[in-house]
Amino acid sequence: MTIPGIGTLTATALLASIGDPTAFKSGRELALAAYLGLVPRQHSTGSKHTLLGISKRGDRYLRTLLIHGARAALRFSCHRADKLSQWATALADRRGKNITAVALGNKNIRIVWCLLTREETYRTA
Repeated sequence: MTIPGIGTLTATALLASIGDPTAFKSGRELALAAYLGLVPRQHSTGSKHTLLGISKRGDRYLRTLLIHGARAALRFSCHRADKLSQWATALADRRGKNITAVALGNKNIRIVWCLLTREETYRTA
């Protein structure tokens, strides 16, 4: 719950849904983020890779909680000086708020996976 954008409801729902975080190979595309549907769909042929919108194939409830939490964190990121908030603010300026909310939700789930597998707490840089 110390991660910006992860509240009590999201944290308990994640723990209940994920169970054992070591069952996932990584927090990236092929594991936990894909399980939740927070990665882009791919339409690739040969050496040409095309990334589409988010897949929406995972857990709809958790994906919604993560994206709404990311929107709340994004709203106050311009007032913070940590690295994650600066990244989110710069991305929102380049790509827009909705794409940034999904990207921040994806980043948050990767952070959650890392913290759960290492049994640590979130520390701001």
